[in-house]
Amino acid sequence: MLPSLRVLLLVVSLVLVSLEASSKPQATSAGVSFAEPVVVGFVGGFVRHDDRVHSEVQLIERLREGYASDVYVQMFENHRGKEAHQAILRRLHANRDGALSPEEKQNARIIIFGHSWGASETIELARQLEKDGIPVILTIQVDSVSKLGQNDAVIPANVLQAVNFYQLDGLLHGQPQIRAANPARTRILGNFRSGYKTKPFSCGQYPWWDRLIMKPHIQIECDPAVWNQVESLIRSNLSLEARLPQSGEINSPLSPFK
Repeated sequence: MLPSLRVLLLVVSLVLVSLEASSKPQATSAGVSFAEPVVVGFVGGFVRHDDRVHSEVQLIERLREGYASDVYVQMFENHRGKEAHQAILRRLHANRDGALSPEEKQNARIIIFGHSWGASETIELARQLEKDGIPVILTIQVDSVSKLGQNDAVIPANVLQAVNFYQLDGLLHGQPQIRAANPARTRILGNFRSGYKTKPFSCGQYPWWDRLIMKPHIQIECDPAVWNQVESLIRSNLSLEARLPQSGEINSPLSPFK
């Protein structure tokens, strides 16, 4: 594991300290309970959402098994961002009265992650949720490759925390630097670079053409050190039942809305 990756656990620990004050979800004064947590992942390229060769699909399966019915966990192809958006809105709409209430929006607990085009779609989905007035606890990008018409470098202000893993070798490589549209509202946990020239991974189950043409881009996708960090981040936020500050906490430097 690279030194930059090893320090991520320390960074995450410091960030999570700021969330310790968040107690377990309780009913709001309007009688609306916090929504169940939502974890949405996006695969890259033309990968199927259920292709178990890929690390992100394996991660989704572990989360689904570990949290059972307590968390909504779903993987999507990166061209299915609109479907993922609608799925999230349905999960948040607890009272089914025809429209999301301000309480239902603010009580959302959403985590989004992806690889390659899926990482770009991660930020696009967060941006769509910003237009809805819905906060996102965490976005995770792994070797993010921007799709046409998308901007995967600027994290929208409704995102509480964001982290970026990338590599810069080969023909296809990730976005090296993400930044917050509003640093007062979004904390960038880090931009963490991986390298595989001295310690390559075989990724033997991946298609041969991927391993030949996009070798480093695929190596970060099958790098257990990277995906262990991704999984740790997701589980840490779920275990704390993290949420964004409510109306009484709007002066918090991490608060995504004013």
